[in-house]
Amino acid sequence: MRIVLIGAPGAGKGTYAQIIRDKYCIPHISTGDILREEIAKGSELGLKVKSYVERGLLVPDEIVIEVVKRRLEQPDAANGFVLDGFPRTLEQAKALDRMTRVDAVIHLVISEEVAVKRLSGRRICPVCNRVYNIYYEPKPREDEKCDYDGAQLVRRPDDEPDVVRNRYKVFYETFAPIIDYYKKTGRLIEVDSNRSVREVYPALEETLRRDGILKLKPCREESRTG
Repeated sequence: MRIVLIGAPGAGKGTYAQIIRDKYCIPHISTGDILREEIAKGSELGLKVKSYVERGLLVPDEIVIEVVKRRLEQPDAANGFVLDGFPRTLEQAKALDRMTRVDAVIHLVISEEVAVKRLSGRRICPVCNRVYNIYYEPKPREDEKCDYDGAQLVRRPDDEPDVVRNRYKVFYETFAPIIDYYKKTGRLIEVDSNRSVREVYPALEETLRRDGILKLKPCREESRTG
């Protein structure tokens, strides 16, 4: 199962990627996480990425494409993957088709108002990168601490309401060609992500099974959905 998750900020890409990863034991590949790790390590790639980030510029397609290509060649992606944060341009989408088969692109559709509220309550584990929310599911079992490693959860600075509204607008301006590309190739699945995780995930999973995309058996008996 090779799928891509796209959606405006707050749509739940990280949350659904975690659920699928944990239940079916296929990697959640987040280009943002990979690039941040390279910057933190001070690698040659990280220094290149940092030079663009510090100037407020987008990392060039050729660099991001090479990063994703290397990651998809790793053994743990042999049975499938969940891509989050890639592709972000039409050229990246076409490059992804050249490097591997993409079974479906799931567009998590969310309203601007729900996105703003959801992101204002989002918290992230700095150790394992799991995503929680203090207003919505999945909520941490202990007050703002990760269920898995007990780390203190943090809030991203770009989750302020005005920033979220701008990011929401930019997303749909930027992703219109990508959404159209996958729609024309019959691989786009649109899901109403305004609802709770408990409502959305079973419907999403059923759609993937019905369309013959999800053929894997769960590698674990249970997966936390909120």
